[in-house]
Amino acid sequence: MVRINRVYTGGGDTGETSLVDGSRRSKADPRFEVVGTCDELNAVFGLVAMEANRMPAHEDGGNRATVQRVQTILSMVLKRVQNELFDLGAELACEPSKLPEYMVLISEEQSNVLVDEMDAWLEHLEPLTSFILPAGHGTEAMLHLARTVARRLERSVLRLKETEGDSAVRPTVQVYLNRLSDWLFVLGRWVTSGLGHDETLWQPLGKRGPETGVGKRIRRLHASDEDFADL
Repeated sequence: MVRINRVYTGGGDTGETSLVDGSRRSKADPRFEVVGTCDELNAVFGLVAMEANRMPAHEDGGNRATVQRVQTILSMVLKRVQNELFDLGAELACEPSKLPEYMVLISEEQSNVLVDEMDAWLEHLEPLTSFILPAGHGTEAMLHLARTVARRLERSVLRLKETEGDSAVRPTVQVYLNRLSDWLFVLGRWVTSGLGHDETLWQPLGKRGPETGVGKRIRRLHASDEDFADL
């Protein structure tokens, strides 16, 4: 059982902190960059959950069953993955060879669950005909943000391996993170579809036509304000 009486210890005042095995390193060490990014991703998951809980379950006409369905699935999967990310952060805070024997580690099982959920969601989604812009309503936009942070975490793990060698991180961790960012992308699409929203598709530059900006409109708006002030 974890028992924390106070958060501050003063041990990091000099810019160093401890790994799981007790060794000290600079807080700027690449391994702490990985741990910090994992923590950041977990925090973004918290924002996704917050936005999901904010979705109105009622509107004119009665209950919105689709919202309740989406909220139910999100509450289950987000909580599970948040716990997995916490497990992952603890593992990444140490070289694999120095991890405590009692620590239970992420395995292929967790990656397989992500794949199974993606397959289930994809059964109810239309194939993509274009790339998607990171947009949408609150929950959907937050899922896009989580996806980008997951990819950054994956890149930071690869940089750690380049610094400390291939044995710095278990291959299973790398596979899990690759699956996780894909999972977030598919989950975002499923949430968008389940709520009856449209995806924001990317339009290539050659198909968007001339880009004149909104300068003329801004000047017209301010001119209208000045005309109104003169009345």
